[in-house]
Amino acid sequence: MEEERGEWAVLRVSGEMDLVTSPAVRQHVHDAVADGRRSLVLDLSEVLFCDSSGVGVLIASRRLMRSCAGQLRLILPAQGAEDGSHVNRVLAALGVRRLFDCYPDLPAATQQTAAGPLSA
Repeated sequence: MEEERGEWAVLRVSGEMDLVTSPAVRQHVHDAVADGRRSLVLDLSEVLFCDSSGVGVLIASRRLMRSCAGQLRLILPAQGAEDGSHVNRVLAALGVRRLFDCYPDLPAATQQTAAGPLSA
């Protein structure tokens, strides 16, 4: 689930982010921070479903990274696991997508000076 790309710790999430699975994602983020990681990418390109608990984990992860002067980037491709990134649509529908730095793929998200996040 985790790999390193230069300064970036990359956590790959797939399947569902719901009440059952979200605590594991939260724990992986906390473990990465406890290990001293301050640059984190959550690859959500293979997430097929995300409910409010998943969104809560993303918002809490953002808050945690900001509190330790870290940075969080999300991979939310326009064309994701099925017909586009489900998480992207959920975040946009809730009006919180603008809170996150989102990138279309891993190379873009882990560039030292990323070209800039995708617009909402």
